[in-house]
Amino acid sequence: MNRIDQRFADLKAQGRKALIPYITAGDPAPGHTVSFMHAMVEAGADIIELGVPFSDPMADGPVIQKACERALKHGVRLSHLFAMVSEFRQHDTQTPVVLMGYLNPIERIGLEAFAEQAAAAGVDGVLTVDMPPEEASEFGPVLKAQGLASIFLVAPTTSNDRAATICAHGEGYLYYVSLKGVTGSAILDADDVGRHLAPLREMTDLPLCVGFGIRDGASAAEVGKVADGVIVGSALVNRIAENAQTPDRINGELKAVLGEMRQALDALSAG
Repeated sequence: MNRIDQRFADLKAQGRKALIPYITAGDPAPGHTVSFMHAMVEAGADIIELGVPFSDPMADGPVIQKACERALKHGVRLSHLFAMVSEFRQHDTQTPVVLMGYLNPIERIGLEAFAEQAAAAGVDGVLTVDMPPEEASEFGPVLKAQGLASIFLVAPTTSNDRAATICAHGEGYLYYVSLKGVTGSAILDADDVGRHLAPLREMTDLPLCVGFGIRDGASAAEVGKVADGVIVGSALVNRIAENAQTPDRINGELKAVLGEMRQALDALSAG
């Protein structure tokens, strides 16, 4: 069983919700990323989404765009991410790692080479923002052959027909984008999220995880009432940006944000 599937099976058995943090690999400098990953697990992260820096991250807001810029200044490439995941795996063989990014860097090294190197490093899933499932007919089987899950986005504007296609192709979990727009934007409406998740539950048994707009324990708990997991990105990347000149403080900042969310999510199952 893939580590992602195992993690969700364990969470379901415990009646708990998944906490899935996102950080951009190499931000503020490559030497810190693995330490951040371990800190997030210590704070209660169930799965880690590791962002692949890209020069034109169109789905991301200014916070993550700037994180990509900081990482790219250090020349961070996919090969560096594979090395980071390999290093992480020396001490953590349980926590699933998902690479999240855009197709261009993957195409540069080739789909098969990417899948082989990702699997060898210990990656568990891939979410390619600009790869809709209709275009994934070649990429999906290549990932699957290496035991990697293809993870897709679903948005509030996604039609039912298209959502059904995404559900049919998706693996690991579905990433539901709770807000229209880019990452780090607007205010979350958990009731609205719940209404949109209901038809998806009729289409798939995949866990439904919600990202965009999760800022603190309160918003995590609201979403946790209707979703199987919460994904937090900009709130963490903001803390990294604020402490970019004092990176030794970042582990504590990440733990503070995630610790509050973990507590809020676990209170749901306790209640």
